[in-house]
Amino acid sequence: MADLFASPFFGVALSILAFWIGVKIQKKTRLAVCNPLLIASILVICILLVFRIPYADYNRGGELITLFLSPATAALAVSIYNKIRLLRKNWLPVLVGCTIGSLVSMGSVLLMCRIFGLDEAATASLLPKSVTTSIAVSVAEAHGGIPSFTVVAVCITGILGSIISPFLIRLLRVKNPVAAGLAIGASSHAVGTSKALEIGETEGAMSGLAIGVCGLITVLFSMFLSY
Repeated sequence: MADLFASPFFGVALSILAFWIGVKIQKKTRLAVCNPLLIASILVICILLVFRIPYADYNRGGELITLFLSPATAALAVSIYNKIRLLRKNWLPVLVGCTIGSLVSMGSVLLMCRIFGLDEAATASLLPKSVTTSIAVSVAEAHGGIPSFTVVAVCITGILGSIISPFLIRLLRVKNPVAAGLAIGASSHAVGTSKALEIGETEGAMSGLAIGVCGLITVLFSMFLSY
């Protein structure tokens, strides 16, 4: 049994099964809080705890899934290309919106870390929470952050964004699909973009664009911040 848990295929199979269950539950209930990624994370954690499976064993398969993060993010370029005319027409609002979104995100994290007295490592780990995992981990590592801490922060941010964003769009009466998409992508990266694609093609394309633009801006901002 120990050999089974240590196999990379165990981690891959468990992750896929847990996410499949999450998708089924979400479709059945149609509740925003039943996010497939959230459900999958809870299921995996419970299984590891109940059967006392070391995280290192599970992560042998988890690392294989992680390899697909960057290609999956790059694949969003397809939806962006399909809306290239809209992007050319709105390039200035896109640039300004992503810049302000990144600045507010990083500034609020830095302020909260100061208020709660977090050390430099924790601050550096939380700072890039609103960009996609591959970029966030690189930024955190470059400033002495803890990669695993950053991954958790990014996942929580994405899950909350995908759950709350449709409600906020209705509450604030955001009618412009470009604005809605940029807001979702700037605050909740790829996980939020999956929700944006459900809302509409334009929202999904703009959210995917925001991932890349906000990622670049976050890298630039992080160079000038002092923890």
